[in-house]
Amino acid sequence: MHDTILYGLDIFGTFIFALSGAIKAIKNKLDILGVIVYAVTVGCAGGIIRDTMLGATPVGVYTDNMYVVVCVIAALLVIFFSKYVVGRWSLIVYCDALGLGVFCALGCNKAYAMGVDVIGIIICGMLSTSGGGVLRDLFSREVPMIFTSDFYASAGVIGSILFVLLTKTACPEMVIMWLVAIVVIVSRIIGYKCRLKLPVARVPIEVYKQ
Repeated sequence: MHDTILYGLDIFGTFIFALSGAIKAIKNKLDILGVIVYAVTVGCAGGIIRDTMLGATPVGVYTDNMYVVVCVIAALLVIFFSKYVVGRWSLIVYCDALGLGVFCALGCNKAYAMGVDVIGIIICGMLSTSGGGVLRDLFSREVPMIFTSDFYASAGVIGSILFVLLTKTACPEMVIMWLVAIVVIVSRIIGYKCRLKLPVARVPIEVYKQ
């Protein structure tokens, strides 16, 4: 039962990230194949990065067809309902928020189960949430949202730290994962709604002229 729930969450997170990739592809006016490639790449990247970092190879995408299948389904759904999603940036943000929360909780939990130390858990939780989004933005020739947007990577860091702290308590594993996922999702949405951002690194204007 426990493994089934974790697997279901992994598939759900993959589907959500695939939706965001497909929506971005439609926005960039790609053909049907391009939309599917975006969806598969963005949907699977987080899990591939997570499993590769932890040495859990071959990664799940290569041994379970369901990951690619749900990405293709997500792409087709977006294609069929494109008139309802094109131009709605907030929809991408909300899909990202859901994917961030799920993959942060899964990444941290898998790292913890494999005996990774505190820093490793935090890094795994943060990077497993951002892989798909980074590839999506790079494909679109944009600066990845993780480097510029309101509480993107920061939400993953917050969730990862919360996971580490909760593992020191008697809180059940699944409760910890749900709490982490919810905190990450809420943090990301609040950051988007309130336009919260970390301070931008600034240098004197003279430096740009050199």
